[in-house]
Amino acid sequence: MHATRGEWGSQKYPLVPGHEIVGTVSRVGSAVTDFIPGDRVGVGCMVDSCRECESCLDGLEQYCENGLIGTYGAKDPRNGDAVTQGGYSSAVVVDRRYVVRVPGNLDPAAVAPLLCAGVTTFSPLRHFDVEEGDVVGVVGSAGSDTWP
Repeated sequence: MHATRGEWGSQKYPLVPGHEIVGTVSRVGSAVTDFIPGDRVGVGCMVDSCRECESCLDGLEQYCENGLIGTYGAKDPRNGDAVTQGGYSSAVVVDRRYVVRVPGNLDPAAVAPLLCAGVTTFSPLRHFDVEEGDVVGVVGSAGSDTWP
């Protein structure tokens, strides 16, 4: 809602928000071999990055120095500077590097939060080699209408 109301800065409209996307592959590019139409997949908050800067080459695309391409409201230079439309749109174009396979027997509504909130928790646990029996604290907060 904040993005659609322009509360996080000016937006180019129309704007269809949505990240933490679970859906079905409808088409793939000619060079894509790891997904086929009909696959159930998920997408977090990014659809692409420059893939050339130091951060991208280090596997840290979320810190892309040339500007990551978010799921919605981002200019996509690989698509004529069109603005990305998110998970509430009828279709989303995503580079295969930012797509994960989702088993068909899982509830999409239960899987979707894992693509952002879940990985936000999982990633530091993995980074700091947390093991079974370790004691950790996880503090979370959600968006709110009082966010600046």
